[in-house]
Amino acid sequence: MQGLKAKIDDATNAIRKQYTRQPKVGLILGTGLGGLADQIVADAKIPYGEIPHFPESTVESHAGQLVCGTLKEVPIIAMEGRFHYYEGYSMQEVTFPVRVMHALGIDILLITNAAGGMNSQYQLADLMIIEDMINLMGDNPLRGVNDDELGPRFPDMCEPFDQKLIEIARQTALEVGLPAHKGVFVAVAGPNLETRAEYRMLRNMGADCVGMSTVPEAIVARHAGLRTLGFSIVTDMCLPDALEPVDIEKILDVAAKGGGRLSQLIGALITRLD
Repeated sequence: MQGLKAKIDDATNAIRKQYTRQPKVGLILGTGLGGLADQIVADAKIPYGEIPHFPESTVESHAGQLVCGTLKEVPIIAMEGRFHYYEGYSMQEVTFPVRVMHALGIDILLITNAAGGMNSQYQLADLMIIEDMINLMGDNPLRGVNDDELGPRFPDMCEPFDQKLIEIARQTALEVGLPAHKGVFVAVAGPNLETRAEYRMLRNMGADCVGMSTVPEAIVARHAGLRTLGFSIVTDMCLPDALEPVDIEKILDVAAKGGGRLSQLIGALITRLD
């Protein structure tokens, strides 16, 4: 983390030239969630390339800009497109935007992703509220010399996702009539999808959904003292005995459907977050 604080300062200073409001909520938009950014009344839309030390997203379905403004009058800063370890970035690069959003003043981080469903009770386009997580990415964004200004050397992870926020999300989903499970998310490095044997292993470990993101950001959010709420959209079913070859176009279609549901849920709960 040596030198990280100076890079954070460079990025936040550049953003504040275009966005002076202090955001309450930070939002990381995964695959299928680009439409939620359109609901934000934007004060500024800043391409990642204009922010010092920001990586650039190489995933085609990710727009690659910071949307700063309000959602239902709640000050918010949203990442329209995220970074992944499999793109070749380091864990510190993947999580750098979380550090920057924290420096800009957010109290709460919302993380979304598209994921494979391993729980047979789930269906395509279902939503899962993440209540716990497993890191199988083989790396950690806190590895190296710790900067005590950014967080403690050994952050506690007994509650990586805030239980009060999880309950608010669950109640809101019930009220608006959206199917939303609570479950465990496991992150792997990617970019290949898993084998039948790997899906069996992950399910036996207690995971309900699998993906290639979210866990690094949640670790850094916990390190920084942020309250975190996470959601997965089930975009493909990963049941070993009924596994089919992946169809990326189908996954994107399902992600768009689930993204519409999650956009509705986030829009309904954003004013309830405290």
